[in-house]
Amino acid sequence: MAAIWYEGNRNNEANRREKDGVVYYIRGLREVDGVRYERYGIKTHFVEKGEDYIEVLRKYVTPLYQPGDVVTLGEKVISMCQGNIVTMDEVKVGFWAKFLSKFAYRSATGTGLSEPYKLQLTIDIKGLPLVLWASFCSAVGKLFGKRGVFFEIVGREIAGIDGFYPHSQFDTYKTTAVLSTTDPNGVCAEIYEKLGISCALVDANDIDVEVLGKSPDLADVADINLADRIRDNPAGQDDELTPFILIRDIGDGEAEPFVPLVAIEKPEH
Repeated sequence: MAAIWYEGNRNNEANRREKDGVVYYIRGLREVDGVRYERYGIKTHFVEKGEDYIEVLRKYVTPLYQPGDVVTLGEKVISMCQGNIVTMDEVKVGFWAKFLSKFAYRSATGTGLSEPYKLQLTIDIKGLPLVLWASFCSAVGKLFGKRGVFFEIVGREIAGIDGFYPHSQFDTYKTTAVLSTTDPNGVCAEIYEKLGISCALVDANDIDVEVLGKSPDLADVADINLADRIRDNPAGQDDELTPFILIRDIGDGEAEPFVPLVAIEKPEH
């Protein structure tokens, strides 16, 4: 399915609502497999390293949650809570990171491995031999029009690294890399057990949505179905602070008034 692109902050004041002290934004309807889902972007504070994600969800999600709802959790926030981060001062950029980063693909959602610090972190985690082999295979793949070979070889652990992005709206992410969440299914199971919230951990942006884990009650729900419910990335790419998207099946009911954003052409990079 094609990516859907928007520009700027998605927290349109016309879509702002508040209940029991929790601010959320209507993100509009999306129909998946004949079911009409309304989505709500729940606004939080900037979640810092080491916070308890159970308590964060209890504060912001529990007041809005109803049985039958599903909540998607942004991977970055959960990883921050787990302390899975690396700062720039912990990374010593070497020759190969500087050299290989010159040839890395820069996506429209960020710098990717064209940022030497991120490439050096990849080398530190996976080792130089594997990174060199992945780089070689990637170059060959591009000759035949195939992208993504590098990450196929180094793995999802590297593809999930986010941060070291100089143009981030948040200073923390300019000098910090957030690593992949530890035990995504376990996180979702814990949330379901302690809070009764059906949830899925996702890595979502304006290009794609990947479901990394889900609570046990969603075991029979296909990942593609969950991903399609947020295919337009309602959490946003800017400074929305809406990492939790509450998805509600409203059946034939009337949807909340919603002022939509206008999609744009794919940004240049």
